[in-house]
Amino acid sequence: MNPIIDQLEQPFLRENLPDANPGDTVKVFVRIVEGNKERIQAFEGTVIKKHGAGINKTITVRKVFQGVGVERVFLLNSPRIEKITVLRKGDVRRSKLYYLRERSGKATRIKEKIEKR
Repeated sequence: MNPIIDQLEQPFLRENLPDANPGDTVKVFVRIVEGNKERIQAFEGTVIKKHGAGINKTITVRKVFQGVGVERVFLLNSPRIEKITVLRKGDVRRSKLYYLRERSGKATRIKEKIEKR
């Protein structure tokens, strides 16, 4: 990329983010502002897509809530994101898991990656 743009974006990049890859089950804690109050809401689901680079890096997280599929796109370097925790590492062979949108129930299961010691 352009070194000048990289230099300008550097102070806004966050270092404390885990490596969330497609197939991983993550819990994203988001700051929500309602009126003059602020609270933290957790969104737990499977990462189906990683997109962008640098300050524009996003992940798309999908979960099924009351039988309806819900997807949310999170800007990783946003100050609204409190923290991200990786609950399970998924073992998938592709980078975009759009096929999960057509599946439901047990067909959406993803194998867990077993880490070597």
